[in-house]
Amino acid sequence: MAAEKITSLEVAALAGVSQSAVSRVYTPGSSVSKKTAEKVLAAAAQLGYRPNVLARAMKSGKSRIIGLVVAYLENYFYPEMVERLSVELQKVGYHVLIFLAPVNVANVDKVVSEIMDYQVDGIVLASVSLSSELAARCQSTGIPVVLFNRGHADKNLCSVTSDNHAGGKALADYLCSLGHERIAYIAGFSGATTQIDREAGFRAGLAEAGKELFARAEGNFDYRTAQAAARELFATSRRPDAVFVANDHMAFAVMDVLRFELGLKVPEDVSVVGFDDVPPAAWPAYNLTTFRQRVNQMVAETVAMLLARIDGDSAGSPHVVLGGELVIRGSTRRYGTKR
Repeated sequence: MAAEKITSLEVAALAGVSQSAVSRVYTPGSSVSKKTAEKVLAAAAQLGYRPNVLARAMKSGKSRIIGLVVAYLENYFYPEMVERLSVELQKVGYHVLIFLAPVNVANVDKVVSEIMDYQVDGIVLASVSLSSELAARCQSTGIPVVLFNRGHADKNLCSVTSDNHAGGKALADYLCSLGHERIAYIAGFSGATTQIDREAGFRAGLAEAGKELFARAEGNFDYRTAQAAARELFATSRRPDAVFVANDHMAFAVMDVLRFELGLKVPEDVSVVGFDDVPPAAWPAYNLTTFRQRVNQMVAETVAMLLARIDGDSAGSPHVVLGGELVIRGSTRRYGTKR
């Protein structure tokens, strides 16, 4: 036979406080004295009381839950982002409900529709985008949506990104400064604004140096597809002497193929650069030159933007573009020099 649930009224009676005081103790952001909180928590522990979060959410109209949609977690950039976002939201009394969705808009729309059924207070879309129709629906229902590491054609939709165009250009400038002549590019998912902006910046940097892209292949932000792209570009007699891979996750795949399948040396035979600066980029096995996205700052801006809109404050720019940093490591070297 199931034990009867302890109520907040019983906790209040044992603690010698009002039932509303018990409620305030378990409501993030509510005002309650330290003495009252200690009495309530002691009584709750003695009775084995646990607050009914769902019931409180129904009563207040706030679930204190943020829906987070990510396409995949294979790329180290996203587990790191999920952890930091969860920690920052927990500091202000929110919890994250994670949903996985493939990158195509139809699937993302379906998942976001499901999230709305959970009465979430806000939605963060990490490197996925949604249709303009669903974006308008979210806005009409008052659920704030913030795109993380993605842009959108609907300029009313909030977004936090790095300056991907500037990052692509910085990498082009650096490879050109090393004297490389046959510079290739391995692209990410063609529909992603991050991919579009990184390639545009890279091509602009090459053009400024009087160069054109030597070769191009598509990696789709996927490890295996990036491996195939590397084989396509480098299993020839006239191969690139440098390559920008549109994110670190793919760059690792490319370096593995170059070294362990094709017998090429990095950077002696080819310089390789990536984008993100995920933790393995600094590992000796890769030692990857890359453009760093400032994840901590991106998460902080996302949380601030989301909370402001939950509170009904729409002031400030709905689009935050953050600067990054070129990080030079051992996967690049001046073309034609020997160690």
